[in-house]
Amino acid sequence: MSSIKTVFIVGPTASGKTALGISLAERFSGEVVSADSMQIYKGIHIASAAPETQEMRGIPHHMLEFLEPTESFSVADYVTAARGIIKDIESRGKLPIAVGGTGLYISSLADNTEYTEEKTDYELRKRLECRFDEIGAEQMLKELAEFDPNTAARLHPNNRRRIIRAFEVYRTTGKTITEQNAASHTGEKYIEPLLIGVTYRDREKLYERINLRVDIMLKNGLLEEAKTALLNNGGAVQAIGHKELSGYFEGKCSLDEAVENLKRQTRRYAKRQLTWFNRDSRINWIYADETKDAAAFAAEITEKFLEREEP
Repeated sequence: MSSIKTVFIVGPTASGKTALGISLAERFSGEVVSADSMQIYKGIHIASAAPETQEMRGIPHHMLEFLEPTESFSVADYVTAARGIIKDIESRGKLPIAVGGTGLYISSLADNTEYTEEKTDYELRKRLECRFDEIGAEQMLKELAEFDPNTAARLHPNNRRRIIRAFEVYRTTGKTITEQNAASHTGEKYIEPLLIGVTYRDREKLYERINLRVDIMLKNGLLEEAKTALLNNGGAVQAIGHKELSGYFEGKCSLDEAVENLKRQTRRYAKRQLTWFNRDSRINWIYADETKDAAAFAAEITEKFLEREEP
């Protein structure tokens, strides 16, 4: 099977990914596949910044608002579902365009990562958690280094969950995390990716856009959405935009304080997104505050990608 050429539009929140993806879809007869771990859920439409119908301009969008907040959905689930949709889009002669800021979704899809289906042994996990609490992180890492030194070397002692997970995987499957990671990138190359990133060279301009977006979300009913979601599902989905407002609903802070906290946490989230994406040298960055016509520049990159012969 030949790889499917797929364009990825990535970057931090509020950078303009949605508009750029739709612009490319219009120009190249494409369809959009969301790569956002919050937009898959129902009931958080405003907080997740899911595109409005008028924004979509008639372009089909996939992987949006199809799950209940109480349903689990792993990265492996996402990759399986997104690949199927991308294959269908390509089979109809359309260009698949993945748009989003969830780094793990993007990298897993673009890198053709294979995930093995594993059942969780909750009893084993409980025993490992008790042992972690008993002997501490440093000793757990020493023991981990005995059978998986690579994973032990890259894990921080504070990362309790991943340290426990490394033991759990080894004892359940007989393979280390390092071995599984190596095996996950030796399979079929389903996708040939073009990665285009959009952000702002001047970080303050990005932060201004984030603050403005929060203000617009509030005008559009974010408070009511958050209150309903917290009442209906107990905060099963911890979306930025809902959890920061919970203190206001509980009487622990004023609305102004909650909103300022929301803006601050969203800015921090954008910084984490940029840290993730800056590790990927394949990304063609567009700086919206320096590029006169970001859409035209992205179209030029895409044109060359589509004309290029498959390697």
